Amino acid sequence: MASYHQILYHVTFRTKNNQKVLHYSGNDKLLRYIWGILKNKKCKLYRINAVSDHVHLVCYLHPSVALADLVREIKVSTSLWIKREKLYPQFKGWAEGYGAFTISLREKDATIKYVMNQQEHHKKTDFREEYVKLLNENGVTFDEKYLF
Repeated sequence: MASYHQILYHVTFRTKNNQKVLHYSGNDKLLRYIWGILKNKKCKLYRINAVSDHVHLVCYLHPSVALADLVREIKVSTSLWIKREKLYPQFKGWAEGYGAFTISLREKDATIKYVMNQQEHHKKTDFREEYVKLLNENGVTFDEKYLF
């Protein structure tokens, strides 16, 4: 019998201490590197974007891959790669934790559009506000003291 699945996630993670060090000029290389990690794990990237202090991605998660392992690999691999390539000289690493929210197929296009528009979105809203809104919209209970 065949197995069928559609496991879609909106994932976001930030730089250590919310440092605004991810300069747009280097983002293409960083985003392609993350895409390569996903591809190697049999995951499908639908959209990825980064602003100065965080990354968003919309992806299909292959059922053989644990979300926590994937995010850990992305963060560890990119940290080492960024430092080796000197892509962002001020980069100190990624903050602990991440946000990951399941999305339905019906929400996929709207979420992709949201991720595409991060540069415009963050002219009005900082990451903390955005993250709290995502947590609330997804019904995630959280303690403010652990956010940042």
